[in-house]
Amino acid sequence: MSGNSFGKIFKLTTFGESHGPAIGGVIEGMPAGFEIDFNHISNQLNRRRPGQSKITTKRNEDDKVEFLSGLFENKTIGTPIGFLIRNKDVISEDYDHLKNTFRPSHADFTYEAKYGIRDYRGGGRASARETACRVVAGAIAQQVLLAQGVEVVAFVSQIGAVKLNKLYNDLDFNAIDGSVVRCPDVECSDNMISYLEEIQKKGDTVGGQITGLALKVPAGWGEPVF
Repeated sequence: MSGNSFGKIFKLTTFGESHGPAIGGVIEGMPAGFEIDFNHISNQLNRRRPGQSKITTKRNEDDKVEFLSGLFENKTIGTPIGFLIRNKDVISEDYDHLKNTFRPSHADFTYEAKYGIRDYRGGGRASARETACRVVAGAIAQQVLLAQGVEVVAFVSQIGAVKLNKLYNDLDFNAIDGSVVRCPDVECSDNMISYLEEIQKKGDTVGGQITGLALKVPAGWGEPVF
C-alpha cells in the first residue's frame, strides 16, 4: 500500500488503523540540536481531538504521544523520530453492522475493490484517527518554521452551503480555537453550527473547505513550479 509518506526534505511516514493497538509515525529530515516544545504538540493534538462538542464523534482518546527515537534531553539528534499514539477508546462491536455494508462517501468500497479486504472497524486505515499522526509531525514542522519567522495557520472557511466570505487579513486568527468548527468569524461559525445540526437531524453528511496560510515565507523557498 502506497501513499503513507509525505514530503521530501521533511518526511513523515504514518502507520496504524483506527481500531488497532496504536497509530504512529516516523519523521525524517529534522536537523540535530533542535529543542522540541512538547506542550505545543499536545495543544495541537487537543485541537484535533474529537468529543469536544456535539457536532463531532463521541470517541474519547487522550492522544498522548510516546516518542520512541530521535530525541535526547528534549532535543533532536538527527536520526528518525519515531512516535506512537495508543488507541484506547475502541469499541469494535459498534461497527459489526458495517461488516457487509459500504458507507457512502467513505473509502469502504474503494479498499474492498483495491485490496480484496478491508478493516471495517472505524474505517481502518481510512479513519480520521490517522490524522493525529499528521498533527504530531505538523506541530514539529510548525516549530521549525516559526524559528525562521514563518507562521502557518489554517481554519474552516466553508461547510456545505455556508461559506466565509472574508479576506484572511480581515480575520482574527486568535478566534479560531474559540469556535468548535474552527472558523475565526463568530457569525459564520454560528451559521455553520446551525447548518450542521440540521444536517445531523436528517441523518446526512456534508463536506467542507479548509483555508491554509503560510505567512512571511522567504522568497526562493519551495520547488520552481510552487
